[in-house]
Amino acid sequence: MADKKIRVLVVDDHAVVRSGLKLLLASEDDFEVVGDAGNAEQAALRAKLLQPDVVLLDVVMPGRSGIEVAPEILENAPDAKVLVLSMQDDPRYVREAFA
Repeated sequence: MADKKIRVLVVDDHAVVRSGLKLLLASEDDFEVVGDAGNAEQAALRAKLLQPDVVLLDVVMPGRSGIEVAPEILENAPDAKVLVLSMQDDPRYVREAFA
């Protein structure tokens, strides 16, 4: 019996970053990228439709931020874990993400 793969939804407003993360995860046997999204609205919808195990979520996106959409993602996919990604070095983002 094959091991269950971790189903991942990749959310980032930069297409190149999304592509890179998808390629990186696809090279690992334990992960399956089930979808991607470029903004908060797409992320919330795809989380509901795809029911991923993990959502890799960018913090800073145009419109609603990753921090703002995280509760909706968790409501739409209650079993998912959200891993927040950011290049920001401002500690406020970390505090907001944990809150």
